[in-house]
Amino acid sequence: MNLNDLNNLTLKDIANAPMQIKLAILAIVFVVLVFLGYWFVWGAQVTALDTAKQEEMTLRESFLSKKRQAVNLDIYKQQLSDIDNSFGALLKQLPNKSQMDALLSDINQAGLGRGLQFELFKPGVETPKDFYAELPIAIKVTGAYHDFGAFTSDVAQLSRIVTLHDMEISPDKDGKLLMNATIKTYRYLDDDELAAQEKAVKASKDKKKGDKK
Repeated sequence: MNLNDLNNLTLKDIANAPMQIKLAILAIVFVVLVFLGYWFVWGAQVTALDTAKQEEMTLRESFLSKKRQAVNLDIYKQQLSDIDNSFGALLKQLPNKSQMDALLSDINQAGLGRGLQFELFKPGVETPKDFYAELPIAIKVTGAYHDFGAFTSDVAQLSRIVTLHDMEISPDKDGKLLMNATIKTYRYLDDDELAAQEKAVKASKDKKKGDKK
């Protein structure tokens, strides 16, 4: 049986055809029906099913993430409270503007109390940071080596944050030791200073935008 024979087949011919031909025709019809069903009906349903599975996985992951957050909520609150307390304790170590003179006096007294002689004690220019200002102080003192160590220890134990930098010790002409160093102290900026700083930053950004145009 060739293609022309298949095209000329009638229902009567199919009914009288041998069983093998009937089975072949049924198989062809079945394949065509399956193809048409998938193309017009099942394809869209399979795509919708895949989309629903993806959405289910996304929702499941979102649920598990929120569940973990809910379980750890108390831990997060405690951590946040600890951070706030630590930050508050650190902030208390920063003097305000009116307390800086007292801090400078404490540093000076720490040196004098150890028998050191100040040849230079010169505060520099403050450098504003995010919420605080850094003040460098150039110092030059003479004394004994152990007195320098005691002075450094006393400065470290002050209630305010004070750090020593660029320390250089060399013999003095009088047989003593000379120490050159930079002391850095810090204070927090008040509300007016913070507002002025934000205003200056905004003005700088606006100027850069204007230059680009």
